[in-house]
Amino acid sequence: MHALSLFSKRLPLAAVVLGSVLLSTAGQAGVMLGGTRIVFDGNKRDASIMVSNTTAQPYAVQTWINTAADDNTTTTPFVATPPLFRLDPRKEQMVRIQKVPGALPQDRESVFYFNAQEIPVAGKGNENTLKVAMRTRIKLFYRPAKLPGSAYDAPNALRWSLVQDNGKTALQVNNPSAYHVSFIAVKVSAGPQQVEVVEPKMVAPMSTQRFALPGFKGNNGEVMFSFINDFGGYAEPLTAPLGNMP
Repeated sequence: MHALSLFSKRLPLAAVVLGSVLLSTAGQAGVMLGGTRIVFDGNKRDASIMVSNTTAQPYAVQTWINTAADDNTTTTPFVATPPLFRLDPRKEQMVRIQKVPGALPQDRESVFYFNAQEIPVAGKGNENTLKVAMRTRIKLFYRPAKLPGSAYDAPNALRWSLVQDNGKTALQVNNPSAYHVSFIAVKVSAGPQQVEVVEPKMVAPMSTQRFALPGFKGNNGEVMFSFINDFGGYAEPLTAPLGNMP
């Protein structure tokens, strides 16, 4: 993901991987997804997302679920149906995600990734034309039933502090909640100093995450951060105090 200004309203761009497959956001691809994330409610039998072909050409679309490692060997307890289908011009297809047997933590969210790969369908007379497959990849959050608290309140529960990491000052965030928090931007201020974190990573439930603060000096201040809500929208930035560095 490319770094964004804290108050930018543009959607973040996914990294582009050059080769036989390109990783793309929904906005760059001919095939678009009906959301930027999927929340699988543990109280329900399945989740779904709409896949749309916005172009004048047909595509073959392959869908699957994998982990953050983005490999084809790690199994996941989810299947996407249909896994392969033809999508004609200006048409839509609902893809359902079902959970299959497989143990997952019940006291916190788990995160997986939904993939939709588009492959242009060869027409008559262009059999020798190079076809490039483009892939859109979004987060899939499995949210067990009866989790304490709510995803809405999770960002307010974050605890921020300055720590020493290999002799340098770093920003640490602790997430005591049962929900993931995906950051858009994070900025630390201390007097005239303002340091923005480069590509801040998502913090998982009941865990900590550290971010480098190049050039930052001091042992206190405040942090301003923005994040993505359940609907894929940008929530209003929040400000929180920084714990003092020991």
